[in-house]
Amino acid sequence: MTAAALRFEKYEGLGNDFIVVEAADERDVPPERAIRLCDRRFGVGADGVLLLLPPRDRSSQARMRVLNADGSVPEMCGNGVRCVALHIARARGVREATVRVETDAGVKACEVADAGGEGMVTVDMGLVRVYGEREVDAGGRRVVVTVADAGNPHAVLLGAFSRGDVEELGPRIETHPDFPNGTNVEFAFVAAEGIDLLVWERGVGITLACGTGACATVAVACARGLATYGKAVRVRLPGGALGILLEEDGSATMCGPARRVFSGTVDA
Repeated sequence: MTAAALRFEKYEGLGNDFIVVEAADERDVPPERAIRLCDRRFGVGADGVLLLLPPRDRSSQARMRVLNADGSVPEMCGNGVRCVALHIARARGVREATVRVETDAGVKACEVADAGGEGMVTVDMGLVRVYGEREVDAGGRRVVVTVADAGNPHAVLLGAFSRGDVEELGPRIETHPDFPNGTNVEFAFVAAEGIDLLVWERGVGITLACGTGACATVAVACARGLATYGKAVRVRLPGGALGILLEEDGSATMCGPARRVFSGTVDA
């Protein structure tokens, strides 16, 4: 693989879109190149790059390294791991499979159901932890967030928020000194029939969907008594809906679609 000819597959999970690259080494796509690839005017255009690397453990099929659109490297990406699992299953010529993907947040077991080309993937997301509330000053506006971890950091706000609120508060909370490594920021409205969610993703901005954000939000809702442990919660994001099931021990399962969009080759 050279800088002059990079082969890729474009995937999306509920509109959260990625450039999937099979690589032998992390250095094949450095952060500066990921930034160029994700540029929606001068590159391929995406929320991030997913590198498929050789696994470190023989029980896994691949290792996933995520590079955000700004070149930063998050620990985990829920929509991304669904895309990777579907890509691996189809590359192996199977429609029903269990795919194990190594991430910086641990190994994720993914059940691919693709018999009719639907691309549904159910992921064991591991433990989601809720750490409690914190009041932060977001540019002179004091807001209460609930801090959670779904393999990566989250700050969840419950209530009715406009897109303008998200655009104003999202970047300020993401980079707040209370979160030295940055954080994803969830704006959630909980109703009887599910949760409406808009996410400001660390290193990206507003995205059409966020899998780990949906898991963190359901965990906060369950901890507050607004959702029920052991019962799937429908989380509605701008790009579509995810089904999130949280057990009382904090283990989460995420179910949603992934879709291959196109493939190609791009110059440096």
